[in-house]
Amino acid sequence: MWGRMSDSAAVRADQRSSRVKLGGAILAVVVLENGRQLRAKMHQLSGNGGVVHLDTPIDEGIKVELVFHVGDTSFRTPAEMLFPMWATQGCLQPFRFVELSELERGQLTQELDTML
Repeated sequence: MWGRMSDSAAVRADQRSSRVKLGGAILAVVVLENGRQLRAKMHQLSGNGGVVHLDTPIDEGIKVELVFHVGDTSFRTPAEMLFPMWATQGCLQPFRFVELSELERGQLTQELDTML
């Protein structure tokens, strides 16, 4: 049948959260395992992850802690860095949250929904 999503595709669509393009309006700190802190700007954000703008890329697969503030809520959560993309100045580097609790995910999604 044309136009009907498979059950697995429907489940994936339900799990996908809203993505908000921020263009660097939200500042973040990327904390590396050795404690070193890098300043970043949030380029895009969702309940599953996002993209940060960094001066220099971080190796793909590195686990970090992201610290950022959205709306009325501050977040400090583990994330995994994904493959970076070079930008005009610095790079855009995607990440995915690895231990965002359901409560935190709900808070983040609610804050992002108010920005849409």
